[in-house]
Amino acid sequence: MTATIANVARMQRANRGTQFRAYRLHGDDPAQLDPFMGVDHAWMSAPTFPPHPHAGFSAVTYLFLDSETGIANRDSKGNRTLIEPGGLHWTAAGRGVVHEENPAVLGSTTHLLQIFVNLPESRQTDAPFALALKPQDVPVVQRPGVRVRVPLGSFGGVSSPLTPPTDVTLLDVTLEEGAELELPIPAGQRAFFMPVFGSAEIDGQTFGLEDLGAPILSTATDATTHRLVGKPGGAKVAVFIGTPLHQPVLSNGPMAFASRDNLAAAAAAYHRGDMGSL
Repeated sequence: MTATIANVARMQRANRGTQFRAYRLHGDDPAQLDPFMGVDHAWMSAPTFPPHPHAGFSAVTYLFLDSETGIANRDSKGNRTLIEPGGLHWTAAGRGVVHEENPAVLGSTTHLLQIFVNLPESRQTDAPFALALKPQDVPVVQRPGVRVRVPLGSFGGVSSPLTPPTDVTLLDVTLEEGAELELPIPAGQRAFFMPVFGSAEIDGQTFGLEDLGAPILSTATDATTHRLVGKPGGAKVAVFIGTPLHQPVLSNGPMAFASRDNLAAAAAAYHRGDMGSL
C-alpha cells in the first residue's frame, strides 16, 4: 500500500556567529514528529553551547562522514566520548544529566544531526545513561545509485547494533541523480524526511534544503511503501521512522516530561546541583 504525504513541517535557519549554523526542524504540535521532538541539522566549528541540562528525553548526535573533525562529548555522569565522523552518540537523560559537546579540533567543521527523541513515560525518571556507535559499526546497504547507512533501527535486512530506550530508525540516504529507493514503513509508524543536500522526490513531491520543508507521512493502519528519487545533482536525505508515543509533552526548554510534577522535580534537582556538573 502507498500512502500520501500528510503535511510538510517547516525548517528554520538558526545561526550563532560564524561558528554555528543550523536548519532546525521542530513541529508546531508535539504530536507532529512523535516520538521525535525535533532535529537540528547543523555545522559547528567552535564551542557554541555551554554545559546544559537535559531531562525526560534523549539527546542523540549523529555525525555525517564529511565532518572535518569529531565531537568531544562529555556529561556529568563521567562519560567521555569522541564521536567520530560517521558515528553516533545517544544520551538518555532520564531524570537528569548535564551535557556538553564541542568540536574535537577547534576551527574544523563538524556536520551533524542533533536529534531529540522522547522517552516513554515509564522511563522518563530512570537513571541517565549513554550509548555510542563507532562509524565502522554502522551497517550499510548498497543499491544501484543508492547508499544507505543505518545508525539506528533496521533497513534492507540489516540492523544497528544499538538498542536504545525508544525504538526509532535513522537512515542516512545518499542518492545519485535518477536513483530510486523504496522505503517500507511498518503499520502504525510515522516517517519524515529531512533534506541534507540537493533535491529529492518522495512519492512525486520534490523537496530540498532550500525549500525549508520536511515531508511527513502520518501513521497508517497498514504498512506503506514510499518511493524516494534523486533529482539532478543527486541528494542526501535523513529519514526518521518511529512509533508515536501518544503522551503529553510538557517542557521548560532543556527538559520535557509527560508529568508536570516530574518536570518540576527535575528542574528543582538541577538547581540544587543534584544532576552534577562538568
